[in-house]
Amino acid sequence: MLRRLRPLIRPVTYTRWLHLFMAVTIIGIWVLIYEDRMYVPPLLLALAGLVPAMRTVEGLQARLLLTRHGFRESASSITGADAESNSGIAAAPSVSWADRGRTVLWLELRLALGTLTGYLTIHLPGLGFDLVRAATGSTERFSVLELPGGHWWYGVLAPLPFVALLAFVVGAGELITAIARRLLGPSPQERLAALEERTEQLLERNRIARELHDSIGHALTVAVVQAGAARAAGSPEFTERALSAIEETGRAALEDLERVLLVLRESGQPVSGRPTLADTDRLLESARASGAEVHAEVTGPVAEVPGPVSREGYRIVQESLTNVLRHAGPVVTRVRIAVADERLVLEVSNPLSGATAGRTAANGRGGGGSSGSGLRGIRERAALLGGDATTGPYEGGWRVRVGLPLTGPP
Repeated sequence: MLRRLRPLIRPVTYTRWLHLFMAVTIIGIWVLIYEDRMYVPPLLLALAGLVPAMRTVEGLQARLLLTRHGFRESASSITGADAESNSGIAAAPSVSWADRGRTVLWLELRLALGTLTGYLTIHLPGLGFDLVRAATGSTERFSVLELPGGHWWYGVLAPLPFVALLAFVVGAGELITAIARRLLGPSPQERLAALEERTEQLLERNRIARELHDSIGHALTVAVVQAGAARAAGSPEFTERALSAIEETGRAALEDLERVLLVLRESGQPVSGRPTLADTDRLLESARASGAEVHAEVTGPVAEVPGPVSREGYRIVQESLTNVLRHAGPVVTRVRIAVADERLVLEVSNPLSGATAGRTAANGRGGGGSSGSGLRGIRERAALLGGDATTGPYEGGWRVRVGLPLTGPP
């Protein structure tokens, strides 16, 4: 019993009632002005439904008044795709004749159901008052029904029209909401666009996760290596150099972190100021400051590498150097960056220490750069750009080799 009465305490029940009652105002205004030619309002609505913007207006109104999410959507910054998924109602202009046809049908059904709602909203309470008057012997009438006689039991029936009106309001509200989702819901093209937008958001989140992993992971690795080396050296001069390297690397990581957080705070804005291959010297100096002997070979017009490829290439080199420091320590490392034949080639290689080589042979996964998530991130970056990545033992050492097309993925 209580479950059946629950709709009566929901605000959305009465906003749906308002939505239905608003449609009757069109008929009311027309009757006050012309009093005849009742076919004209439906005809005008049919013509209005062919206007693309009408679907946007009706969709926004339906979202606000027909769905339980309406008030939260209007008072918050829910994006269009999220609001659509919550309410099931699109708020976009008609882009096809099918959309226009559904909008026209929606307007006609809303007018018909709204007219019925307006009629019952006025006459059912009037019938209840008439029953009370008839029970008391009054001859005044408000409703269209004639009530013969003055029977006392009319008073017992008086609440029934009000109950019927509430039941009709709940049922008609559910019906008009279902119709709205059917006729004003997203078209197949809009569903595909929403799916693509959602996919882009997920890809962006994955990219941000890789950014944090590469940048912060590199900074922490350098800090740990520097701190350990300074403690083992016991030299004030070396400790001073180590602290300077930690400070510089930490400051760069903070800048990267601020850029990533800016993207999270201001959704939809492009990433600006991300490091590219032109900033590789910063990585090499950071690795050298950690005690590694880094030999770099750069050939070709690196400065002309397209932005997306250059930025991802920087992150690949950064992750490769981080893995070297993390798993092989401050060893001799060779970095090769080559641009030729519309292709960018990145290589980072290092010798395997005895302990590292033993772990490599035991699990078949790691060497100088055997971070599972790090290598997976390198492969993902390469795959997204249409390139390839190979990692593993090579000529007695460990090598990461990545080839990226300068034109991006095919």
